[in-house]
Amino acid sequence: MEATNTQMKTVTYDDGIVRAFAGVTILWGVVAFLVGVIIAAQLSFWQANLGVEWLSFGRLRPLHTNAAIFAFVGNAMFAGIYYSTQRLLKVRMANDLLSWANFWGYQLIILAAAITLPLGLTQGKEYAELIWPVDLLVVVVWVIFAANFFWTVAIRNEKNLYVALWFYIATIVTIAVLYIVNNLQLPTSLTHSYTIFGGVQDALVQWWYGHNAVAFFLTTPILGHMYYFMVKAAERPVYSYRLSVVHFWSLIFLYIWAGPHHLLYTALPDWAQTLGMIFSVMLWAPSWGGMLNGLLTLRGAWDKLRTDPIIKFFVVAVTFYGMSTFEGPLLSIKSVSALGHYTDWIIGHVHGGTLGWNGFMAFGMLYWMWPRLYGTKLWSVKLAETHFWIATIGILMYVVSMWVSGVSQGLFWRALDAEGFLRYPDFIEGLNNSVAMYHTRLMGGTLYLLSSFLMVYNLIMTARQGKAVNVSVQVAPRQRDPEGAGVWALMTSAPMIFITAVIVLAIWFGVAGPMVSPVALALLIVVCVAGIISYGLQQKRWGHWYGLVEKHGFVFTVLVLLAILVGGAVEIIPTLIITERVPTTITEEMIAEDPSLAETAKWIQKPYSPLELAGRDVFIVEGCYNCHSQMIRPFRHEVLRYGDYSRLEESIYDHPFQWGSKRTGLDLARVGGKYDNLWHYLHLMDPRSTSPSSNMPAYEHFKTKTLNPATTAARMAVQVKLGVPYTDEDLALAEERYLSQAQLVADDLRLKNAEVDPMSEMVAVIAYLQRLGRGPQPLAPEPVTATAGGASGPASDSGGE
Repeated sequence: MEATNTQMKTVTYDDGIVRAFAGVTILWGVVAFLVGVIIAAQLSFWQANLGVEWLSFGRLRPLHTNAAIFAFVGNAMFAGIYYSTQRLLKVRMANDLLSWANFWGYQLIILAAAITLPLGLTQGKEYAELIWPVDLLVVVVWVIFAANFFWTVAIRNEKNLYVALWFYIATIVTIAVLYIVNNLQLPTSLTHSYTIFGGVQDALVQWWYGHNAVAFFLTTPILGHMYYFMVKAAERPVYSYRLSVVHFWSLIFLYIWAGPHHLLYTALPDWAQTLGMIFSVMLWAPSWGGMLNGLLTLRGAWDKLRTDPIIKFFVVAVTFYGMSTFEGPLLSIKSVSALGHYTDWIIGHVHGGTLGWNGFMAFGMLYWMWPRLYGTKLWSVKLAETHFWIATIGILMYVVSMWVSGVSQGLFWRALDAEGFLRYPDFIEGLNNSVAMYHTRLMGGTLYLLSSFLMVYNLIMTARQGKAVNVSVQVAPRQRDPEGAGVWALMTSAPMIFITAVIVLAIWFGVAGPMVSPVALALLIVVCVAGIISYGLQQKRWGHWYGLVEKHGFVFTVLVLLAILVGGAVEIIPTLIITERVPTTITEEMIAEDPSLAETAKWIQKPYSPLELAGRDVFIVEGCYNCHSQMIRPFRHEVLRYGDYSRLEESIYDHPFQWGSKRTGLDLARVGGKYDNLWHYLHLMDPRSTSPSSNMPAYEHFKTKTLNPATTAARMAVQVKLGVPYTDEDLALAEERYLSQAQLVADDLRLKNAEVDPMSEMVAVIAYLQRLGRGPQPLAPEPVTATAGGASGPASDSGGE
């Protein structure tokens, strides 16, 4: 029965929370861009590090990434979700207190990150650097946001869930799973912890999280914004509802499998690398389907592109989305990854997505939404137009310069002469070749930053000429179905039966042995083919089923959860099982029974000594993984430059792993013993003294800051709980061994006229660097220990860290 006027009710939207999130989006955006310009300047001019430890590149780079992703895009995401959700569901957010708890809690997280990251308080994992107390706060705030969102869905006045809401649901569910799993850790203190995963396990979990944080934090919610704000700005309906259905489900299912493409040619098992590559290439289809759906929504409205800067921002944003989602699968192809990985090409790719796709969508959304939040018109369309062109030129300069620099670096590193040896043996030559592109990147980033000030001024003036308003509308209450009505039809429908069968058979195939798995696979293929045939013959009934799904938010959410869990489980669980079977001890008797174990025995590492572990912790604090990898790929040019390629067994006790994703400096996987202790001391005090063209900051504070051996001993006890095989004797003698090995390193430096306190960070970091790649080492520094000295390694001027 249709609602009459007497059944209509007034709903007043909570636009105050939208104004709050929109306002801090502008603020944190400027901060993120400013920090980005600072670290770009540091890469062009090492002097920009200012000799201050908490302003060094290694500490500011995580601050920039967290500010850009979680502060700028995150607050824009919340602003867009709170604005559009209320209007799509025709109801006020369920609870104002939860909305504001979400706001203030999230700002507290950002403030905590802004304080802790420059202080070196970090987990040492890209895009997951926050320390464990802040991680707990993130989980609490996300639960508050989810509870408020799903409560609002439950009390909505609109029967069906619009496409933008699908993407919001996928974001909420998937980010919860990703964040919790990747941040499982054991604390050693209030500000320090070790991840429960180590080595290859940690690498796979981290990039399962890292890649899908891009997918479900920087992509799906912003696609939701595209399907709402772009449609509103164009005043046109979505081009194709059917395409949006295919786009959504194929995107969230395929994306979750693609993380391993960040680990191609590493020690990750080949099957996982290949799986990640295949699904990454498959992502081309749904990603471009979404891009075309967005652009074709503008059919009949392209004339607005000439006069409306908001449409300009949206069109460029969607174009960058298409470009990034073409480039991502391209870079996941093994032959392309071999060239582009570890280079500036990846930096260009990431910034094209974050500042091109996310940034321009945020700008367009703010310009469209802000005047409506203040009941007025945009103060200056011309100023918004100027912002658009300056920002566009800036991001193009940035991305193109990084493309050129990245491809150039890849070609430099792999170039061989006629005899098959390195044409450019000095790593620093590739860096010198990129200097001009680094300057261009700095100019482009500066333009992008300056353009944002035009937006700030424009939006402030817009707010001043209007006044804050909360929109009220008349809506008809949703006529709720009788309890259980439609649910039974939904659960017993052909699509649900096919979905259930596919999940059961997929699980059976995964756990079955070699004799039964072919049967499970055959049945799985039969069911999939039957499902496709059923859809072809009964499209209307399948459409009716999906209509029922759209009406039942709980069922829709469960299906999303199943879609994202399948890929994660298939990738991660087998890797956990495989690496748990890696032997930690191989005896001569075992080799006699199985000669193939002789090769494995060469690469099994003993745990770090107390001093080496302390040095490793300092290495992580300084963010050295931002510029140095510890993973030599099985290529001739890398083996010639760095040493034998890396094995899975070498990093099984690394919590967290330090394989890295960018080489602004040398790979360090085999640096131990290549240079003597004095070389490392000089290099850390003044990198230009050993590598004249290096852009690495100096770490003079290593000489003056001291460490407490008792702290390291306590951390070793925590590592035992993670499976690191320290014995009771190791723990009991940890402080004694720390002091003994530290004294050996300090004495060696003293003989070479370098006075260093044995308790200094300098001694610990040198001990750690000397350990890398040198095979099994004794835990205690016995008279001829290799880890303590390294004096036999010849000093060298080639290369540079």
